[in-house]
Amino acid sequence: MFNAIAKSIFGSSNDRYVKSLGKIVNQINDLEASIKALSDDELKAQTDKFRALLDQGSTHEEILPEAFATVREASVRVFGMRHFDVQLIGGIVLQRGEIAEMRTGEGKTLMATLAVYLNALEGKGVHVVTVNDYLARRDAEWMGQLYEFLGLTVGVIVPNMDEYAKRDAYNADITYGTNNEFGFDYLRDNMKHERSLMVQRPFNYAIVDEVDSILIDEARTPLIISGPTEDKSDLYVALDEVAKEIPEEWYEKDEKTKNIQLNEDGLDQIEKILIDKGLLQTENLYDVENTQVVHHLDQALKAVHMFRRDDHYIVKDDKVVIIDEFTGRMMDGRRWSNGLHQAVEAKEGVKIEPENQTMASITFQNYFRMYPKLAGMTGTAATEAAEFWDVYKVNVVEIPTNLPVARIDEEDEFYKNTLDKFQAIAKTIKEHNERGQPILVGTVSIEKSELLSNFLDQEGVKHEILNARQHEREAHIVAQAGRLGAVTIATNMAGRGTDIQLGGNFEFRIGDELGEMEDGPEKDAAIERIRQEVAAEKAKVLEAGGLFVLGTERHESRRIDNQLRGRSGRQGDPGLSRFYLCLEDDLLRIFGPDTLFAKMMNSNLEDGEAIGSKWLSKAIETAQKKVEARNYDARKQVVQYDDVMNDQRKVIYEQRGEIMESETVDDVVVDMRHDTINALVGTACPPGSYPEQWDVEGLKEKIGEVFGIELPIDDWMKEDQVEPELLEERIREQTDEMMETKISSNDPSIWRMVEKDVLLRQLDFHWKEHLATLDALRQVIWMRGIAQKQPINEYKQEAFGLFESMLEKLREEVTKILFKAELRIAQPEADALPDLPDFLTGHIDPLTGLDNSADGDGSEDRPELFGSLAGSPRAASGPGGANTDNPYANLNVSRNAPCPCGSGNKYKHCHGAAGARQIA
Repeated sequence: MFNAIAKSIFGSSNDRYVKSLGKIVNQINDLEASIKALSDDELKAQTDKFRALLDQGSTHEEILPEAFATVREASVRVFGMRHFDVQLIGGIVLQRGEIAEMRTGEGKTLMATLAVYLNALEGKGVHVVTVNDYLARRDAEWMGQLYEFLGLTVGVIVPNMDEYAKRDAYNADITYGTNNEFGFDYLRDNMKHERSLMVQRPFNYAIVDEVDSILIDEARTPLIISGPTEDKSDLYVALDEVAKEIPEEWYEKDEKTKNIQLNEDGLDQIEKILIDKGLLQTENLYDVENTQVVHHLDQALKAVHMFRRDDHYIVKDDKVVIIDEFTGRMMDGRRWSNGLHQAVEAKEGVKIEPENQTMASITFQNYFRMYPKLAGMTGTAATEAAEFWDVYKVNVVEIPTNLPVARIDEEDEFYKNTLDKFQAIAKTIKEHNERGQPILVGTVSIEKSELLSNFLDQEGVKHEILNARQHEREAHIVAQAGRLGAVTIATNMAGRGTDIQLGGNFEFRIGDELGEMEDGPEKDAAIERIRQEVAAEKAKVLEAGGLFVLGTERHESRRIDNQLRGRSGRQGDPGLSRFYLCLEDDLLRIFGPDTLFAKMMNSNLEDGEAIGSKWLSKAIETAQKKVEARNYDARKQVVQYDDVMNDQRKVIYEQRGEIMESETVDDVVVDMRHDTINALVGTACPPGSYPEQWDVEGLKEKIGEVFGIELPIDDWMKEDQVEPELLEERIREQTDEMMETKISSNDPSIWRMVEKDVLLRQLDFHWKEHLATLDALRQVIWMRGIAQKQPINEYKQEAFGLFESMLEKLREEVTKILFKAELRIAQPEADALPDLPDFLTGHIDPLTGLDNSADGDGSEDRPELFGSLAGSPRAASGPGGANTDNPYANLNVSRNAPCPCGSGNKYKHCHGAAGARQIA
């Protein structure tokens, strides 16, 4: 109570912090008149002035007021948009490395330009991270006009880009891209064999858009680059048949974690079935030899009994396509890991693709913590403020709205069952639709969207469905969802990236209706007509009450509900929001207080009757908090285990970097050889043992295997007072002399290149194998808990031992290869960037198995959203982006030769370029 009284008198800590920023906003506003008086050239010259001040020792905070005033004036001249004071506050928050929570429609994209410009002045690179490719390209195109006006360069990163273009984009002052692409580029860079081939620069500053989605929701899953393994299709099909035969009484399922566990009876019966089908190597199900079969049986059980078609995935063109659990979009080309995708393919009877092995991985937590300064922006972050601080050490600041929020958020309505609920929803939609109020209906799955569509058809209500099946039309549907009488059903509306404007989207209508009309007086008149129609329609929509957001059930996360609500009531517009729930909703069924809800609703409600109360809404919020806490624990567990790997990853990547930068690695190779000898002697001659106890024959055999030589160890053993140190010293002398002879018989410079190449390749191979071992260890380490041991502590201990073992194998293998290598000089090929193998990228949820790595934005189907992007120098290369108008393509011109066109550039940087270049 005392806290509430103090808050009412003094305001919250957030209010006081925001108020303190008002002084800086006043300084910016005081500069407005003088900045406005500058000419365009003088305004552009401000950039060089700020750079000089930073070079002379000024800080960002010192030049902030004038820099922000410069950006605001440039925005007025380029876009005709002036930053609101609340956007200046948000810009200051971003500059300080904090998260700005700003409601939908308040202008986060424009706000970010302030901090982006200020931090880009040093030329160290600013990364603007978005949730999908469409937003990255749109924002780079749109905001790039402002940055270029002020003399900064802009790049955009999208999948399948040419390596030269990607490096140019990273070398720009400001780089836009998705969280997945930034992370995957980091992993790919650390799989390359030359520093010059790496595309990323050292990390400096990042602003993460939709920061809660990226750093919270998607942070449950590591980024994984993987390559194919052997085909096991017959095993998947056989185990799928077994899984489909299993009755419910043989297993227990947990819908919270999407796991299935066979009970004791089930284990006995399954063991008999697998033996009869000849799938077990031994007659005991849990013998080590049967580990693979048990693992794939677990995945088959999940696929058959836990993963539902048209909910978790759809079958399209004879392929299983994952549905993103957060956005409801298809994720073409992305696959579940650990054999789950193959199990679903076997279930659906489509072609089974081989599994993949992890080549490199990292969590978003550990990736984004590498940035010296990290900031973010979103409409919903306050509920996760504690996690943002615990994991990323960034504060959340709530930015006030420019205009008061006029939206009315009504109490939830509860019904006994799904049928009653959907009938009530359909009637409510029909009532509001008849008076012209636009309605956005949020559902949690494709199945629920289509079920509601059937109810609306019965009521005769015209509507649009937005889900994975219609995502090519996504932007058009969203853009016009605010028109008079529009009814839009959307699966997981969060992060769609297109604002819903009351009365309709003016730009989209021009593109749709006048796209093929030639410029001229007739088109100008048509544009003016559309402008007037949109204005008139907006007035009618405002009179009808603005956008009505209707949720068909609560999501697991309160943030997703708030994002759906936030679609209505932007910039002071009126609006309405209401959620409809029933006892059969997944959230209530799985996480709700079953007894209390069932007793109250079944005894007090008639069929079709609704109830609404603050107590019930509070109970729902409690259920959501349970889910959020569970998800936080899952993310915390992921990062705890990845922290162990991250320490090892840092060591490996640091060593790779040093190797790539070194002219020679002969000192490293010599140390590895000596360490190998030390390990061999230490194994054969344990400390504290007597010479007669030494394994001399084993040592001779191992030396012959590694070095390919025979040494007179038996003669050495006949000497008085022979010690392990003496053996070790003599073996070193012999092998060093042998290696010197080998090097001198070859070109030393070429041999140094061989050493470097062998070292990098073996480091990569053993690191890949180590990752596979750690993956397997994580699958079984939980069993240590049965012995009253802490699994994470056991994992740390085991992982450390495995890492030491890996390094020992690496040293031995490098030594063996170099001693047995024979140089054969081949004719060098034309200089070209070597391509990495066709690795698969994945971003797998450890709890649900869902893959979130794809952006799934459907950008290739929506060129009209990019404006002039497709024809600008900002257009990224990719499949189909190569220069098809090259008149010299058939002349076999060397990539490093001057271009025949006479430009003076090398052919590979001119007509021989693989695709369009990024802004540089």
